[in-house]
Amino acid sequence: MMNENDKTEILEPVETPAENITEPSKDGRKCPKWLPPLVAAVCAVILVAAGIIGWNAYSGAKLAEAKEACATAADTVRNNANEYNALLNGDAADAAAVKAEQVKDSKTVESLGKELKAMAPEYEGCVAENAQGLDAATVKLNEQADWYETHEKSLSKAVRAVAESKAAKRLDDAKTNLTAKLDEASKLLADSDGKVADNATRDALSNAIDAANGLKDGNDPAKIDGARKTLEDAINGVNASVQAKTDADAQAAAAAAAAAQAQAQAQSTYSGVSSYSGGAYRRTEGSTSGSNTYRGTTSGGSGPAGGSAPKPNLNGAYGCGNSCTGKDDGYYHH
Repeated sequence: MMNENDKTEILEPVETPAENITEPSKDGRKCPKWLPPLVAAVCAVILVAAGIIGWNAYSGAKLAEAKEACATAADTVRNNANEYNALLNGDAADAAAVKAEQVKDSKTVESLGKELKAMAPEYEGCVAENAQGLDAATVKLNEQADWYETHEKSLSKAVRAVAESKAAKRLDDAKTNLTAKLDEASKLLADSDGKVADNATRDALSNAIDAANGLKDGNDPAKIDGARKTLEDAINGVNASVQAKTDADAQAAAAAAAAAQAQAQAQSTYSGVSSYSGGAYRRTEGSTSGSNTYRGTTSGGSGPAGGSAPKPNLNGAYGCGNSCTGKDDGYYHH
């Protein structure tokens, strides 16, 4: 039999408000209804914070990337611009001084002039403060870098064309001048045969002609000009030798003419005409004026008896010696 102490008190169930009771969890435990919204709100806050942090991190990385890209583009522009300006102020400036008449093709000078008139872009750099602005600056800087690269190549080509055209003109001129000098030298070599004071000058000219003929079809204007200069020196040598012989021959001819004239004058001075008529002897000099006459007496005259007119002495004063005296009649008398 059960006593009263062994009786178990049967408790009445206590009702709990429904809003504080949630569905049992998977493990069978129950949680209050307010907990899931709180957890969701916290998670949302965490997600927002994470998103903000992530966005800031992304934006920062994007900005850093944009800055780096813009800096690289700026460096490229500066390098390309420096190369272009070095060409512009160096070889292009020298080529710009070349005139149309100094080149074989004048169009090369015109093309260079057009290249030199190109307007270079204005450098702005990376001045934006956000990624979007830096990206736009990078695009523009890349375009400027391409402009400098393209125009450096085209300007280089124009400069090279002028230089090559100038070199071609120089080569043509050198060949033309050498050909003309060869013609002159060959003619002189033929015409000077036997007319030079020193035949070694003609040998030198002949050697110069041979050397020039070997270079006239070459492509080195400096060597061609050198051959022409050698020809000119050899031509001058032959001309000088021809002139020396001409002068020597002229002097010899003048000396011979002077000697012949002196001899003719001497012969004229000592040659005269003598005549004897009756008792008078007359001698006339060809180089003196007046006349000298000797008159003698015939056998029938008033001279010495039985004498005849003495023969005149042709030496001295025509037979008078120192005993002749002049009279007013123009005769000399003993």
